[in-house]
Amino acid sequence: MRSEFDQELEDRLVRYAAIDSQSDESSLSSPSTDIQLDMARLLVEELQAMGAAEVQLTDYGVVLATVPATVAGAPVMGWCAHVDTAPQFNATGVKPVVHRGYNGGDILFADAPELKLSPENAPYLGEKRGDDIITASGTTLLGGDDKAGVAIIMTAARHLLQNPDLPHGAIRLAFTPDEEIGRGVDARLPADLACDFAYTFDGAKPGEIEYESFSADGAVVTVTGVSAHPGWAKDKLVNALHLAAKILMTLPHVTMTPETTQDREGFIHAVSVNGGSSEAQIRFILRDFELDGLAAKGDLLRKVCDAVQASEPRAQVHCEITPQYRNMRYWLEKDMTPVDLARAAVRAAGMEPVSAAIRGGTDGSRLTEMGVPCPNIFTGMQEIHGPLEWISVQDMAKAVRVALELAGRAAA
Repeated sequence: MRSEFDQELEDRLVRYAAIDSQSDESSLSSPSTDIQLDMARLLVEELQAMGAAEVQLTDYGVVLATVPATVAGAPVMGWCAHVDTAPQFNATGVKPVVHRGYNGGDILFADAPELKLSPENAPYLGEKRGDDIITASGTTLLGGDDKAGVAIIMTAARHLLQNPDLPHGAIRLAFTPDEEIGRGVDARLPADLACDFAYTFDGAKPGEIEYESFSADGAVVTVTGVSAHPGWAKDKLVNALHLAAKILMTLPHVTMTPETTQDREGFIHAVSVNGGSSEAQIRFILRDFELDGLAAKGDLLRKVCDAVQASEPRAQVHCEITPQYRNMRYWLEKDMTPVDLARAAVRAAGMEPVSAAIRGGTDGSRLTEMGVPCPNIFTGMQEIHGPLEWISVQDMAKAVRVALELAGRAAA
């Protein structure tokens, strides 16, 4: 049975997902891609049309708005989602497909007949018989991460604005760029958001409330070789690609990589290799739930780079490690009030709250570190960052109900 929010959520996600808003970790601009502003400008127009207050697009690419309070004295709550989609897979030309009343069998893809989504490769899908499932057409990701979160927040905000009899405090909305590349929270955002606590809507299964994430660093290893004409290169050429390959082969392969770790295990992940024989660059992400584990992974990467440097003194091997975000648990465990409020809201919406450590991070990780407590709430997104990505409209509607419960309970 479709709820009052289902059609709006479906329409919003289909509309938002069709907009290419991929971020780019190699870009030095902020936002990292201009196309993210296409999504941001649309949200500004929609927020203004629905009657939100204080709507603005900041010069660092964040859309801010306010749902004004209907009761006095309540804390100011923030709702956050990110507009960018992951750079790991094609996100250009997304064609969302709605599979209404899912029958429990295989879902096929019009533009990639070889693909199949089924309960065999996505067990949770088997629980969604009768739901309305949204996928892409097979050659792109869907972008539900995190356009589902955007759709959920916009739907909940529209509902509150059209029902001023519902008691709630002021709710600040923030739609950020560049979350997928770890740059979504500008240093100015906490002050501009101006709330007592916040929630990101950027999680998966219904009932999930996450308040512990990876701690994360990014690393760039630059290998500079010695260039020479290959016909006369004897004892002259130092091939940067060979040294980059040596670094990759010396690092762990059967442990400490994303494909060999789970639960609370961290990793070193080689994301990309670019360049040529004269100079090559390797990008890594380092992840661990504890800071000493994260530091150990950084030390290991540096030691491998030092060893390769020592093997070829004519080359230059430079390793630069940059902090990205930290485990939000370090701050939230000191005051679990926002988490407890979320648990109560999930129960009131008819689900049992579940909390587990995120093998990733959210803008909430950075916001929490910067003084705005910000747990993460589910959206329903599944199989993200690839062509099999899917989401249930009915799961999204559950998240809207949680958002509305949060608004009312914070004002009680």
